[in-house]
Amino acid sequence: MSATRTATVNTSRGNALDVARVRADFPALHQQVNGRPLVYLDNAATTQKPQAVLDALLGFYSRDCANVHRGVHALSQRATDAYEGARETVARFLNARPREIVFTRGTTEAINLVAYSYGSRLSPGDEILITELEHHSNIVPWQMLAERTGARLRVAPINDRGEIILEEFQRLLGPRTRIVAVAHVSNALGTVNPVEEICRLAHTYGARVLVDGAQAVPHLAVDVRALDCDFYAFSGHKIYGPTGIGVLFGRWELLEAMPPYQGGGDMIRSVTFEKTLYNDPPYRFEAGTPHIAGAIGLAAAIEYVTRLGLEEIRRHEQQLLQAATRALEEIPGVRIVGTAAHKAAVVSFVLDGVHPHDVATVLDHEGVAVRAGHHCAQPLMERFGLPATTRASFALYNTLEEVDALARAVRRARELFD
Repeated sequence: MSATRTATVNTSRGNALDVARVRADFPALHQQVNGRPLVYLDNAATTQKPQAVLDALLGFYSRDCANVHRGVHALSQRATDAYEGARETVARFLNARPREIVFTRGTTEAINLVAYSYGSRLSPGDEILITELEHHSNIVPWQMLAERTGARLRVAPINDRGEIILEEFQRLLGPRTRIVAVAHVSNALGTVNPVEEICRLAHTYGARVLVDGAQAVPHLAVDVRALDCDFYAFSGHKIYGPTGIGVLFGRWELLEAMPPYQGGGDMIRSVTFEKTLYNDPPYRFEAGTPHIAGAIGLAAAIEYVTRLGLEEIRRHEQQLLQAATRALEEIPGVRIVGTAAHKAAVVSFVLDGVHPHDVATVLDHEGVAVRAGHHCAQPLMERFGLPATTRASFALYNTLEEVDALARAVRRARELFD
């Protein structure tokens, strides 16, 4: 028995998640790629969907397909009930109130909404503070806001392990700081940031905090009240839900004072050619026909992970992370990028002398799906002096056997390019 297998067997003890039963819920996992069983390790990009989500989508489109809010017929009423029920499900999931939950197309749109609407109050000389860990979606909207308003964008550094240097972060805070935007979990490295402490520090200066939770909600229990954040954003497709649906949580008193992000139907109280009166949040920020099926599918996904138990999911994924880290560290020439003390189930690595795209191509031939590139985090790659990394990201349905398959495939890539 190999050392890697011994390690993985040891780490599996006490795992309460029935992974075999979970895998049976995901039709896409039961296929072959290049003649080999699919090993899907690109979950940070998007997750596969359980049958419960597929059934929810099919149920809406086959029985209840109608527009929401304004129809008096039975299908419209059923669709409205399901859509607003999804809002209540999301609110419970985050420990928020339904009126604080805005449905968006995803994390990117949610961040842009805050930058455009709440950000409209910024003035020249105001400051926006982000970190070197951020995804482009949590960089570019703030750059655009700074260009519009004359505000200044400041960037808190990280250390060589991929952790925010809190002393430097605190030093950059000041009386001109208006907005702090930070990832809960780094998509490129898996670093879990001390968001609660960041919120506390930012609030001492009266700054508002937006948390990019896209990579956190599949792996961690999130309580926006405990975090004490002002805004929290995530995407449905990262947590086993449909694409094209996302969530913005915002404190009610902030949403209530914010101007609309887009104009159109359902975000209004009344319209004349002289004046439009806007609806209350969250509807003020949901112009046009929403992604009704997406919200219903997202609710089904949240209910699915809630039934499994977020703590059980976290423990299982941490076992996978530990096993993958050990297995990759044993391969000559492999260097893991991002070694924070607190990580979600993401391993980014480079193989000496081999471009990450070539590594990923070899892995694909072995049936192992990973991501290679800058992961929409080019400034972070530059921080480490790299053009790209290969990233394996794990989910609740991955297994220790798939960790072994990853390690074998990386060894195969090393042999081919040695």
